[in-house]
Amino acid sequence: MKNIPISAMIGLFFTALYFLMAIFAPLLAPYGMAEVVGDVWEPRSAEHLLGTDNIGRDLLSRMIYGGRTTIFIATAATILSFVTGSVLGFFAAVAGGWVDQLLSRFVDLIMSIPTLIFALVVLSVMPVTVPVLIIVMGLLDATRVYRLARAVAVDIEVMDYVEAARLRGEKIKWIIFREILPNALSPLVAEMGLRFIFMVLFVSTLSFLGLGVQPPEADWGGIVKENKDGIVYGIPAALLPAFAIATLAISVNLVADWVLNRTTSLKGGRG
Repeated sequence: MKNIPISAMIGLFFTALYFLMAIFAPLLAPYGMAEVVGDVWEPRSAEHLLGTDNIGRDLLSRMIYGGRTTIFIATAATILSFVTGSVLGFFAAVAGGWVDQLLSRFVDLIMSIPTLIFALVVLSVMPVTVPVLIIVMGLLDATRVYRLARAVAVDIEVMDYVEAARLRGEKIKWIIFREILPNALSPLVAEMGLRFIFMVLFVSTLSFLGLGVQPPEADWGGIVKENKDGIVYGIPAALLPAFAIATLAISVNLVADWVLNRTTSLKGGRG
């Protein structure tokens, strides 16, 4: 604990807080997610610590359940994007030749289309469910991970220990998972934090536009959309989920920076 900087401790605290609230949402929320318990946009009170939303639901309960939905979708989509993008990027770098060219040009084609527009087009013709959201977001973002993973793997692939593994007759699977992956973790870990933040913003944006999490399910972007009209009357209901998104993004970024610095220094120490 002594070696952890204050910024990383702050990031760890808030990140852990949000994830624990997401995990134990049913135990922490005072009311049901879609339960109408008061009048429209009631102010803070002992019964409703954050007030109520645009149809009288407890805003604290909506925030807790919305956090669970947002964090779950963002985490699952990030894992999917990293598994897909990293494996394909490493495979392209190790295989080389026409395999590398084919995969890279396909990724370039996908990346030439703005991610949000691509997602809106796909989701407009598909049923908008949580699994569909995770798959669409994860696969679209895998292109960014692919570019990073391939770039890192190309540098590692020419190292002596990789050449020695080839001369020993090791297969591509061994080279990817035993030689390249351990030495590519530092940039991938840092990128994972950034991609998770992007996923939180991505799903929130989709929900705000009406093609993300569907009512009565709650997520932070949807809560902003539901209560945005209250800002005109000085009601802060829409600002609370926006604040939660911002603090989660900053916290995860602080943790990712600390992990990157730590893994980089450890790697340098081994050398």
